[in-house]
Amino acid sequence: MNLPNKLTILRIILVLVMIIMQIINIQGDFLGIPITAIILDVIFVIASITDKLDGYIARSKNQITNFGKFLDPIADKILVIVAMIILVEMGKVPAWIPAIVIFREFVVSGYRLIAVESGGKVIAASIWGKLKTVTQMLAIIVAFIDVNAFGAAFSGRVTNILINEPVTYTINIVTTVALIISVIATVFSGWDYIKNGKDLFKDK
Repeated sequence: MNLPNKLTILRIILVLVMIIMQIINIQGDFLGIPITAIILDVIFVIASITDKLDGYIARSKNQITNFGKFLDPIADKILVIVAMIILVEMGKVPAWIPAIVIFREFVVSGYRLIAVESGGKVIAASIWGKLKTVTQMLAIIVAFIDVNAFGAAFSGRVTNILINEPVTYTINIVTTVALIISVIATVFSGWDYIKNGKDLFKDK
C-alpha cells in the first residue's frame, strides 16, 4: 500500500477518533473554549491536511490507484459529514445544514454511478464545487472554536459584537457567513450535476 492510500486510511481513523472524543467529552475549557472542541478542531485540521497531501503525493509521484480513487472521496465526505453532525450535537450548527450536504452527496454519487455504468462523460467539478469545499472546511474549523450557535452574532446583539465580546462574535460572524456560503455553493454545485448530467437519464 502506497503513502497516499495510507494517508486516506489515516483520515478515516481520525474520523473515528473524533467520534470517540465526542463521546468521552473531556471536561474543562481553555480561554473559554471547551477542551473537547479544541481537540476535535485539531483532529479535523490534521485530517483535512491529509486530504490535500494524499492527492498531491499521488499525482506528483504517479501513485494513483483504483483503491485511492474509490476511498479518497468517501473519506472526504465522511470527514465533513461526521464533523457537521458533531457540531449539530454541540448545538453550534442547525441540522438542516448537514441535511442539505448529505442530500447533495447522495445526488452527486448517484449521477457518478450512472455515468460510470453507462460509459457516459465524467461531470467535472464546477467553481461552485470548489467554493463549497473551501467554505465548508473554513466553517467547520471556525465552528469548533465558536462558543455561540449559528447566527448568534446576527440576533440583534450588536453591542456585544462591538464592545463586550468582539473576538467571540467576530468568530461567530465568520462561522455563520462561511456556512451560509457553503450551503449556497452546495445547492448550486448539486444543481450543476443535475443540469449537466440530465442526458444520462435518456434511454438509448
